[in-house]
Amino acid sequence: MNVVETRDLGKRYGATWALRQCSLAVPAGHVVALVGPNGAGKSTLLNLLVGLTAPTHGHLTVLGGYGAGSPHALDGIAFVAQDTPLYKNLSAGDMLHLTGGMNRRFDLAYAEARLAELHIPLGRRAGKLSGGQQAQLALTLALARRPRLLVLDEPVAMLDPVARHDFMATMLAAVTDDGVSVVLSSHALTELERVADYLVVLSQGQVQVAGAFDDLLAGHRLLVGPAAEAERYAERPVVHVRRGGAQAQLLVRAGGADPVPPGWEAHPVGLEELALAYLRQPGSSALPGPRPHRPAEQATSAP
Repeated sequence: MNVVETRDLGKRYGATWALRQCSLAVPAGHVVALVGPNGAGKSTLLNLLVGLTAPTHGHLTVLGGYGAGSPHALDGIAFVAQDTPLYKNLSAGDMLHLTGGMNRRFDLAYAEARLAELHIPLGRRAGKLSGGQQAQLALTLALARRPRLLVLDEPVAMLDPVARHDFMATMLAAVTDDGVSVVLSSHALTELERVADYLVVLSQGQVQVAGAFDDLLAGHRLLVGPAAEAERYAERPVVHVRRGGAQAQLLVRAGGADPVPPGWEAHPVGLEELALAYLRQPGSSALPGPRPHRPAEQATSAP
């Protein structure tokens, strides 16, 4: 089952396309790292997934075929937006009861037990909690809905390293214990590599690459050789070229047993290096609208 499936998905605000030609097929059971610079379309994609906005173009389903924003989808998806929005004047306990009253499924006992484990007092106002505690409260409200898909938009951007670590550990425990699928947007590539196993890179409103970590790393390699010969291999599926003096590094999509060019060396690619290479691909900052899909831009096939 695919928890997220899109085909030529696009979202336009006025004359500007925030997202275009987004084709993905994300299987259940993954923690998906959604990576891209500011303005890449990450929040737009997440808002589309949870039904907060409607697409301008294309097709989107979640949780095996439900329309985003439909009653079945809303019952199965929990969302933690940027800045962990909470009612600052309500106590943590009030937030639990309020959220429980607004949802058909809410495990109050689980939520109270979880906050007790985290030493978050039910009687303390949300605005008086630390940043890490507020993030944990927002995550607890989401997990207590017992979702099948958890969507997190930059949930730890403002947290200190200890609070980020604790938040991610709690999220991973939910994945392990309850089988929750996760789509997590963040700029912290190194941190995402520790918790995620599936990568989606967005840049300038388009999907640059998507797939399971192991498949992506196996499907790419770094060629190191003479800079003067770099142009000779332009016909190869080159993602990014870096020149430094007499030497060049070519990050390429590997085609099975492709031979290494004479005078060159092949090296494995790290996940951060791969993601940055796709983010550095040249592209237009203007997004005119849907155009024919270029499957070579994705390392894994999408519908």
